[in-house]
Amino acid sequence: MAAIRYARRHLRFLAGLVLAGVAFGISYRYLFDPLEERTPLFFIRSALHAVGVTCAGWAVHLGFAAIPRSRLRSKLRRLPLAAEFAIKALVMTAVLTLVTLGLEFALYPPQSQQWFARDLPRIVGIAFPASLLIGAIFEFRRLIGGRVLGSFLLGTYHRPQREQRIVMFLDIRSSTALAVQMGEVLVHDLITQFFFDIDEPIAEYGGEVHAYVGDAVIITWPLSDDPERNARAVRCFFAAEDRMAGLTPAYAQEFGVAPRFCAGVHAGPIVISECGDAKRQIAYFGDTMNVAARLCDHCKTAEETLLVSADLLRTASVPPGLAIETGTSITLRGRQSPVEAHAVRRSASAG
Repeated sequence: MAAIRYARRHLRFLAGLVLAGVAFGISYRYLFDPLEERTPLFFIRSALHAVGVTCAGWAVHLGFAAIPRSRLRSKLRRLPLAAEFAIKALVMTAVLTLVTLGLEFALYPPQSQQWFARDLPRIVGIAFPASLLIGAIFEFRRLIGGRVLGSFLLGTYHRPQREQRIVMFLDIRSSTALAVQMGEVLVHDLITQFFFDIDEPIAEYGGEVHAYVGDAVIITWPLSDDPERNARAVRCFFAAEDRMAGLTPAYAQEFGVAPRFCAGVHAGPIVISECGDAKRQIAYFGDTMNVAARLCDHCKTAEETLLVSADLLRTASVPPGLAIETGTSITLRGRQSPVEAHAVRRSASAG
């Protein structure tokens, strides 16, 4: 299921890879094969060959990305990026070579032996740098985020832009006490694992991780005219709760405790712009960010897990199985006018 969901979220990227693969296959046929093999039938075979190889490479990446929580995934994540990158490239090269061989025997039975001796070394020589390139693209997108990468390349926020967005501040409860109890290194491992484990529900509900700040993560969504889409932030929180509930035994075994968390969600205008020079990043500014952060802080004193502003609830539908509590006017630190906020809980019928 995780692999299917991941694939659905990246179908456009797969389509781009397939088109690039077809173009490469046709170009390879034109540049390297004998003149008598540059016929429509052979070009079609080259295109099919390229599609098969491209899909195989995508499947390898999908397998690495969608491996469930396991020792293999943990070991890969603990390796230096260069070592993890090299292992993935070698695995992909091996798979691409095997798939290329299989497709060659399937598409060109009469001349497979000749091709094997003539072109296989060249194919392996191409497969490895291609694996490195594809892997580098994926890792680069993973490190800085696909949307951020696109924004930098297109210069979207070279000048400040005002956007309507939903902002969630999600924070681990009592992290300071955990650090005293467990030690700073172990609690750091717990926080890192927690961020890793909630990434799937965040991506599943269309959230964009803006930043990790200590023991908190800032997640945003575009504010739209569709109440169902605007409810994704609330759905995301409870999906993360469900995922962490399922992983409680694993956390108890590894860390002796499972993290508890809370969140504040607000919607409104923010200003987005590029900042910095030696280290450039996309920065978010504005009252909307401050209100979401203060709502998250207020959760701890009010002993709530999720506080949502009335501004968001006016634009979002209430997901089934959830109850919206009566709103209260909250005076937030650093803000003169109070904010109407509502606690959101699972309804008794859903529990």
